[in-house]
Amino acid sequence: MPLLKSSSYQNPKWLFNGHLQTIIPGIFRKSIALPFERERITTEDDDFIDLDWLRCGSKKLVIISHGLEGNSRRPYMIGMAHQFFKNNFDVLNWNFRGCSEEINKKLIFYHSGATYDLKAVIDHASIGYDEIYLIGFSLGGNLTLKFLGESDQLYPKLKRAVTISVPLHLESSCEKISAGENIVYARRFLKTLKEKITQKSFVFPDQLSPEKLRKIKTLKDFDDVFTGPIHGFKDALDYYEQNSSLYFIEKISIPTLILNAQNDPFLSSKCFPISLGNSSQSTWMEFPRYGGHVGFSPRKPEEVYWSEQRAFEFITSDQ
Repeated sequence: MPLLKSSSYQNPKWLFNGHLQTIIPGIFRKSIALPFERERITTEDDDFIDLDWLRCGSKKLVIISHGLEGNSRRPYMIGMAHQFFKNNFDVLNWNFRGCSEEINKKLIFYHSGATYDLKAVIDHASIGYDEIYLIGFSLGGNLTLKFLGESDQLYPKLKRAVTISVPLHLESSCEKISAGENIVYARRFLKTLKEKITQKSFVFPDQLSPEKLRKIKTLKDFDDVFTGPIHGFKDALDYYEQNSSLYFIEKISIPTLILNAQNDPFLSSKCFPISLGNSSQSTWMEFPRYGGHVGFSPRKPEEVYWSEQRAFEFITSDQ
């Protein structure tokens, strides 16, 4: 029922493929000055998470999660925050561990299924609000969907969620981004991930060896050697299998939108589960033909990014 057969998105004609629709907004989108207030919270394991707040006195809060190697101040995060803040929502953009320009204190950092940190953010932030809404981009979208499948029934204030450009199946999406012309994206992510391991190795010399970085050529290699074992998984494949949000969608009970562009260079065919969309009772799936990865540029510069307008429509809908 909730599989949406058509989409209203129309890409700018000069952005004629998925790569341009991904790269151009990622590099050239102008950021908006917003009055963020930074708060640092302490986690149960004595680490920290940095939060960026926009408050207007609303009883409705939107919590927004960023993508791989992103942060709370990326233009796509600010753009989404602005869309809701100007419409009288309080907004919280949060930084995953190690993503707020300061290395975190523990050996672990963040990963696609670290729902314990999203839970910590929601538990801390939801006090005083009547309604909570979640939005997640890419890795943050996978994290959001997994959290909802695990826990949404425990949070009566949670009303709706939107996820954008989500690698629902982590293993095949990792293969997709690491193959052929897409490998430029993987190398960009690998560069900053390796830098973080190097920084952490000075704090945890017995657990992290920079020498191993020399053998890391792909994202899967990195997850095999670092992400998986550091966070308690056997290897990359075990990590991917246990944390792919595709396996949690059927357990989601609140209205949720998955917005994935068909020409997204990061997403495999398994990230467009049409049969699951046809049978789902609460998760809407919308697969526009165009949009790229976290792109969805407007046709005119003065217009709102389509993904932001679509997220706002869904979250404020009675559908």
